[in-house]
Amino acid sequence: MSSRLVPLLAVALALGGLLPAAPAAAADRAPATTATSDLASGWTPRGADHPATVTRTDLRIPMDDGVVLRGDLTLPAHSDGTAVDRRLPVVVTITAYNKSAGGATDLAGAAGDYLVKRGYAQLTVDARGTGSSDGVWGAFSRREARDAGAVVEWAHSRRRPWSNGRIGMTGPSYMGISQLFAASRRPAGLKAIFPQVPAADVYRDVVASGGQIDAGFIPLWLGLVTGTGLVPPAYGADDPVSGMGVLVDRLTTATTFTAPLLASAVLGDEPAYDGPFYRERSPLEVIDRVDVPTFLVAGQDDLFQRGTPLVFDALRERGVPTKMIVGPWDHLQGSSGAEVGRAGYGELEELQLRWFDRYVRGKADPSLDSDIAPLTYYEQGTDRWVRRSQWLARDLEPTTFELSGTATPAAAPGALVAAGEAQAGESAVPPVPVSGLCTRSANQWTAGILQQVWADNPCLRDHRLNDLTGVVFETAPMTDTLRIQGPINARLHTSTPGGDGMWSVTVEDVAPDGTVDRLTGGWQVVSHRALDRRRSTFLDGELVQPWHPFTREARAPLPQGEVRPVDVEVFPTGAAIRPGHRLRVSVQAFDVPHLVPPVPDLPSTLVPMTIHTSPGHPSTVTLPTR
Repeated sequence: MSSRLVPLLAVALALGGLLPAAPAAAADRAPATTATSDLASGWTPRGADHPATVTRTDLRIPMDDGVVLRGDLTLPAHSDGTAVDRRLPVVVTITAYNKSAGGATDLAGAAGDYLVKRGYAQLTVDARGTGSSDGVWGAFSRREARDAGAVVEWAHSRRRPWSNGRIGMTGPSYMGISQLFAASRRPAGLKAIFPQVPAADVYRDVVASGGQIDAGFIPLWLGLVTGTGLVPPAYGADDPVSGMGVLVDRLTTATTFTAPLLASAVLGDEPAYDGPFYRERSPLEVIDRVDVPTFLVAGQDDLFQRGTPLVFDALRERGVPTKMIVGPWDHLQGSSGAEVGRAGYGELEELQLRWFDRYVRGKADPSLDSDIAPLTYYEQGTDRWVRRSQWLARDLEPTTFELSGTATPAAAPGALVAAGEAQAGESAVPPVPVSGLCTRSANQWTAGILQQVWADNPCLRDHRLNDLTGVVFETAPMTDTLRIQGPINARLHTSTPGGDGMWSVTVEDVAPDGTVDRLTGGWQVVSHRALDRRRSTFLDGELVQPWHPFTREARAPLPQGEVRPVDVEVFPTGAAIRPGHRLRVSVQAFDVPHLVPPVPDLPSTLVPMTIHTSPGHPSTVTLPTR
């Protein structure tokens, strides 16, 4: 293997959660770690009870339809390498990335052996149709959710001599989503979960943000699962017939699920629209059945920047014990958990130990809730960690700025002004198919790969170049700090001769020296502008998180010559615009490599669109502020 391919393979494995990703940009944007001994209660993690671990590979886990899944079991061991002989609480991780390809226990993060040495058993299982497990893969299908619940109950059973029947679950990304689906089945024995960077609504979160097709992450992800599935199972030498059957199943997956799904979406067929396929695969559809204590890790530059807070909100509203840490992380960084300690509560493995000791082992921890706030997020602009009880908290208020005047690409900016003060204007936004390349969005929607391969990339730190490919509107320098917390809505009154197109909206902080820092972004296809107010989120009567159906039936091209409002969901963030800084809204018509239109819609995206600003057609941005 060439030396050039080695780091790329490492990145691919990290993307799948197989290797811990190295921390990068977060180190520049966050303060130093706070030791656990600095907690108000003085809580400190307990030490290891056992000096070693031992792993048993490819245990057979039969499902109710006869398909056999396989899992690796890691147990605490004595110094001579023999496993302890007693029943233990079990931590379960279910992965689609082949538990044997690159580091089995790393699937659970660094906490794998850490927890085992402190008296837990770790069971890592390949999902149906992946790794060493039999069957054909169907990502997040009802069948896979049923499997996840069955795996927990298998580990809970008294037939397992190493299990005391009390189960927790860990893992990032796919493994985090699997936890939510497993919990929704309410399996016997499941006491708590610890999902890192999970999705809530896969269509809106990542597959087709704003209605265009994700071209950055989804093909890479589907290829990763298919590729790791072709690694021969570890038991193949002893059972070549079963091993060959697994490889045949993987090829079936590629030809009946992966490739047709991608092709259909790009061609504008049913997978390009929201519907039963994505509803079945979205944790938000079953979140009302999740009732076990849940500790979430989210990232402001993560693939599931939108989704993880929605999971938090839904669980908190129902009174489920839930906590969430939101850091300045992309998907690789959030999956590794290497920077979680910067929030001030201890490292990832320490938090998992504390959570599971309390809810899986049932040990009293009276200072847990006073030590760790329900919500802790990193505030961009001040580099501080904010502790809150809610995401859309009661003390927030909607602040609306109007886009004012005429903005010219690469030249004159428009203004952001108080409501009622906007000057009339029309701003034409050209279609520039390279918009998005020099942005932190490009890193976000390739899961953090750009940061891994080019840590000093200036495009990740200054968005001035990308802003030249569209139009910008900005406030005067702030006299007081403006604090933003939560989702944002940009309402753009739009006209276009092509009848369609996509708005890419970025909310930014402009420093006094002109540096432009991307805070968050959002996207919306014009023909998918239909708004479901019942499922949208309002703050004091103002729309802050629009919900669009994204169905074929709701799609409506914009008639030529008409001006209509298009609500753009800008993903949630926490940020502060300090005195002397400006709030900027930057608008483009593309965001590559993140999103591409389906082939039938491509011609309509190659004509200019116009933003209208006037008392009759007010274009606005509404932010939750405090």
